Amino acid sequence: MRMGTPVGRAVIAAATLGSGMAMLDGTVVNVALRTIGRDLGASLAQLQWITNAYLLTLSSLILLGGSFGDRFGRRRVFVVGVVWFAAASLLCGVAPNPEILIAARALQGIGGALLTPGSLAMIQGAFAPDERAPAIGAWSGLGSIAAAIGPFVGGALVDYANWRWIFLLNLPLAAVTVLIAVRTVPETRDPRASSHFDVVGAVLAAVTLGATTYALIEWGGPGGWVAAFLGVAAGVGFIVAEAHEPEPMLRLEMFRNMTFSASNAMTLLVYGALGALSFFVVIELQTVGGYEALAAGAAFVPMTIIMLFLAPAGGRLGQRIGPRIPMTVGPLVMAVGVLLMLRIGPDVSYVFDVLPAVIVFGLGLALMVAPLTATVLAAAPDEHAGIASGVNNAVARAGALLAVAALPIAVGLHGGEYADPTTFDGAFHEAMVACATLLAAGGVISWFTIRRPDLVDA
Repeated sequence: MRMGTPVGRAVIAAATLGSGMAMLDGTVVNVALRTIGRDLGASLAQLQWITNAYLLTLSSLILLGGSFGDRFGRRRVFVVGVVWFAAASLLCGVAPNPEILIAARALQGIGGALLTPGSLAMIQGAFAPDERAPAIGAWSGLGSIAAAIGPFVGGALVDYANWRWIFLLNLPLAAVTVLIAVRTVPETRDPRASSHFDVVGAVLAAVTLGATTYALIEWGGPGGWVAAFLGVAAGVGFIVAEAHEPEPMLRLEMFRNMTFSASNAMTLLVYGALGALSFFVVIELQTVGGYEALAAGAAFVPMTIIMLFLAPAGGRLGQRIGPRIPMTVGPLVMAVGVLLMLRIGPDVSYVFDVLPAVIVFGLGLALMVAPLTATVLAAAPDEHAGIASGVNNAVARAGALLAVAALPIAVGLHGGEYADPTTFDGAFHEAMVACATLLAAGGVISWFTIRRPDLVDA
């Protein structure tokens, strides 16, 4: 199909609404964490799980979700994911305690793992080859708008309505998405897709990430060592299972390529820092800086605007000079931006303390993102491009998951200290130094390991 046709516009609308719904949830939950903790009497560990339960199931199952779409139909699996996500959102919105909210967030992640790969796969499968790049560009641009308005929507709902509406808002969005998809989006599937699914690999991946996350959050507790042992054992089992699986969820031979392995290692560090940064800064602005939820959520909007306008230029620069310099300089610039956030404190000024840090961080991110994605895809064989993209997506979410789990304990936060301005302020500054270190390490890895692959024209 073509871009300008009604059906073409409907495909882009459905894909954007679905992925935008999941993106909105990712940006607004951090804004509401402090209010959720106060209303439900949640501990810091429970706030971590409210963030991480979603990331855990999403990162563990996203590759399997893509396989389901290829086999059973991308539109069908996308619609199932949207409905599942909406049902889980309803459960989040009515959750009476932290435990049920955490369980509902895990269910949301399953829905996200079905709809997220399906949103892009519908475009890839439905449009004519020469129309795919403009269609993906439209999908990406509209998705950026969703990311930009997320903090405003979330902050406004928390301040002027109720934090539960950040989840309940998904219900009408899901209804419109399903209506458009069912009525107008054509069904596509991969005729060569296997009927076999690597369920064992998916289960072991979930156990590995889940047990490791529990061990990090509950470090020093009675079940921490048991969870750590289980996580290591499941991780070894996952590698063994994938090595012997005829049609594995994760093709280990791709990691024999140094560029592919290094790019994903750098992704783990950089997106780990990004996830921890989002978690800490929003709470710091509210607990220590006295910001309302809306103001705290809107603090990162300039970074989204920078990404919207400058990320394509970063991609073109990477094609001209190769990915090594952008993937090295980008994280180092981001590290400088994080260190500038050390100025955030009790008497914080947005213009002088927050905005410069956000701008510098956004410039580094815009320089890095497109070359990183292009390098990961170009380093894998063409027939494995979808798997390579899925692996990098899963690694990015796993990095955020593990960083949000480990860093609060590492900087001395336990229990309810997130509500104590003095305690949290000291921990925040230590966390920012740790995030800057992760980013700098990502840049160093890129400098010593990234070589120019045969980049394809995006």
